[in-house]
Amino acid sequence: MIKTITGTTQNLGVMGWPIAHSLSPAMQNAAIAAASVDAVYTAFAVEPQALALAVAGLRTLHFRGWNVTIPHKQAIMDALDEIDEDAAAIGAVNTVVNDGGRLKGYNTDVVGFLGGLRDAGFDPAEKNVVLLGAGGAARAALWGLMKSHAMRVTVGARHPEKAEALIDDFAARASMLGTKLAAMHWETEAFRGAFSHADLVVNVTPLGMTPHTDDKPPVDWREAKPDAFAYDIIYTPEETRFLHEAAALGHRTLNGEDMLVQQGAAAFELWFGRKADASVMKQTLRAQLSGAELVHPVLA
Repeated sequence: MIKTITGTTQNLGVMGWPIAHSLSPAMQNAAIAAASVDAVYTAFAVEPQALALAVAGLRTLHFRGWNVTIPHKQAIMDALDEIDEDAAAIGAVNTVVNDGGRLKGYNTDVVGFLGGLRDAGFDPAEKNVVLLGAGGAARAALWGLMKSHAMRVTVGARHPEKAEALIDDFAARASMLGTKLAAMHWETEAFRGAFSHADLVVNVTPLGMTPHTDDKPPVDWREAKPDAFAYDIIYTPEETRFLHEAAALGHRTLNGEDMLVQQGAAAFELWFGRKADASVMKQTLRAQLSGAELVHPVLA
């Protein structure tokens, strides 16, 4: 059945550049239909130099809200009236809510990241964690781990200066929350030692994402604890080489599918004040992925 759009229909969407790859319209419109909400969600291709103009336009047109993806997650913060704690800590916004012309920015990637772990039965509290990568995706993952009171997080990266800059940004908050942080080059003996003691290992790099499925971070799962949990935020392919090698040795694994669904469901709840049907969103995501050649990790 074709949806009837009227003058009372609430408008939502996702902005990025490029944006044709986004799976958010399919997921969000499925959730909207399941909830019988009078709303529609579309995609907006917004060039970086036009971001401020686009935000002003959406505000003026009374859009209820929208999602934000690369390359606008940081730049959009200057165009908003208020930023929530998670977005401020991470330094990026992925969801905007328009309340009567006042725009507030949120970051639901943290909710998605932790929700996937929670549903898989893993609690980061008092655990040793290794984070592979120090880019934008690492910021949300690190903040989520700190909020969950992880005991220690070691950030391993190809460029250790990026890892050091990352933990410097979070050092004060980590001290208050009781999480110890360390930065290392991921091809050193010190890092191998941290990896061998990790309870959770998270890949927040694009290594292994379609079409480069032979790639992976330089870790050897034979050196990991037998009960170490492997988490990869990539969801195409469904099982990366990183996860495949971990699973082959009996490790529990999780890909980024649940994270993508749950960050979207959290945005839905911010807009409508009610929970989304995450099962419908996940079913729709899987149907979309079956025909997708390339999508970006949700936190990229």
